Amino acid sequence: MFSEAEIPSPEVDALLLMGHVLGLSRGEVLVKELTGASLAPRDAEAFGDLVARRATREPLQHITGLAPFRSLELHVGPGVFVPRPETEGVAQIAIDALRAVADPSPVAVDLGTGSGALALAMATEVPNAHVHAVELSPEAAVWTQRNIAATGARVDLVVGDMGTSLQDIDGTVSVVVSNPPYIPLGMVPRDPEVRLFDPALALYGGDDGLDVIRSLSKRALGLLMPGGTLVIEHGEQQGPAIRALLSDEGWRAAATHPDFTGRDRATTALR
Repeated sequence: MFSEAEIPSPEVDALLLMGHVLGLSRGEVLVKELTGASLAPRDAEAFGDLVARRATREPLQHITGLAPFRSLELHVGPGVFVPRPETEGVAQIAIDALRAVADPSPVAVDLGTGSGALALAMATEVPNAHVHAVELSPEAAVWTQRNIAATGARVDLVVGDMGTSLQDIDGTVSVVVSNPPYIPLGMVPRDPEVRLFDPALALYGGDDGLDVIRSLSKRALGLLMPGGTLVIEHGEQQGPAIRALLSDEGWRAAATHPDFTGRDRATTALR
């Protein structure tokens, strides 16, 4: 079934779905498989149902309700963008910048937070930081709030437009990070998991994919203190255009960084 559906990692997905049914880790499932442990009929039926769902290319994370991100397990589902492994490197750039701040309680902002992945990574790995998160979509914000509550992290969530939110902390922020929508309108994502299940609001950034990034640049200039760091995730071909955009806006030291696959993934700049 998975072969016909062209699931990219069928064995891994099957193990994770079985672990979800049994409440076991992937390693524990492998041990049961190696020892020839039998599966109760009820569990076998539940597993079959989940396999059928995955074969429609419904995201694995929607089926299990969880998405791993660095040291976190985030709650996700319909209405929120599923965080990707490559975004973990974007989080690292923001975390490193935040740790380098001399202030004993630095302020960070995640604009367009979605599940809260970037905000919660900063808050849990730099616990002395005060992190703010902004999300436009009320549907996505339900998941953000759930993840904040689950981690107990120090994150203040605002449901609103990133272009106008948090004006009361203008000029006090050390790090602004964002994984904004950056896909050009004419480019339809190849993977069904993205095309059919991720919310369009989190994917598409106008004709050239940079509309939200333009708004992000302007808002971050207001939020950041002099010397503060901006970190933007983007598509692998967009680095030069974003560096030019930021330089035109008055940012300093714009630089693009690769992800773990070697593809350009994030651009940073200084206020």
